[in-house]
Amino acid sequence: MNCKKCTIKAVIGLPRHNAAFCKACFNEFVLEQVTRAIKGERMFGRDDRILVAVSGGKDSLALWDILLKLGYKADALYVDLGIPGYSTKSREKAQRFADGVARTHEAKLLIHKVEEEEGAGIRELADLIHRPTCSTCGTIKRYQFNRAAVEQHYDVMATGHNLDDEASRLLGNVLHWQEEYLDKQGPSLPASVEGFAKKVKPLYRLSEREVAAYSVLNRIDYIVDECPMAKGSKMLLYKDVLNRLETESPGTKQAFYCGFLEKQARAPRQGSGQAQPAPASMAEKDRATLHPCATCSQPTTAEICSYCKMMARAKAGSTR
Repeated sequence: MNCKKCTIKAVIGLPRHNAAFCKACFNEFVLEQVTRAIKGERMFGRDDRILVAVSGGKDSLALWDILLKLGYKADALYVDLGIPGYSTKSREKAQRFADGVARTHEAKLLIHKVEEEEGAGIRELADLIHRPTCSTCGTIKRYQFNRAAVEQHYDVMATGHNLDDEASRLLGNVLHWQEEYLDKQGPSLPASVEGFAKKVKPLYRLSEREVAAYSVLNRIDYIVDECPMAKGSKMLLYKDVLNRLETESPGTKQAFYCGFLEKQARAPRQGSGQAQPAPASMAEKDRATLHPCATCSQPTTAEICSYCKMMARAKAGSTR
């Protein structure tokens, strides 16, 4: 199998593109896909300060690497969840990348330790408030990533969600007809109100396999193990279902997710016969429903945001 572009021996085949690439041409392909995502969704510009949410895994570290290679100003934030064994390993991977590749680009790694600020590790917090660990984790990460981006004046927050992540999330939302979540399935969410950072997903055009190949070929040292808290997650089931479909019909994930984005972009805004971009109507909806949390001032639809409610419950549970 030879490279589609230069005809030397290929190192990876991409059935959904009916193509194969050598290392150099594959890297070029990956950077081109991310560039197309950034420009097509107007994610950020050359002068914007970007905060990358890193976990020590392949996707987030690959994203940080790609953005730096493309010449963007990108720092990163790692949230240490205090998971015995796993958090230590994943933090080491993020720190090693920061000490190597990122340092040459004058990029820095910020670290937030859950045990220090929230008072306990993620498993203990979940037990205190009687909520699933993944749900607790998601609430903390969303809050702390947004808080860091806003307080330290970053223009945009970037996450390493790839095509597989977005397609499986879409499948779950469609199966349960969660319209509120479907509205926010896009790869670029605007900073609709003060206190919210703009959020983008520059890897949405790349599959998980493609990101993994990029990481291996470019010697990015990442944690391979799945988070032990994710065992039994429905998202893993949805990914498995889509992987089976992709094997039988290459391009299924791309057609599913990108087809959804195209229809979403053409959907008329409520009360108007004219097509409007989804982010515009979403921003209007946020401005109408969001206001500052009475405790921390971050935007919320209720008087107290989910994070502050959760921390209050955890504090009450720990004193019993």
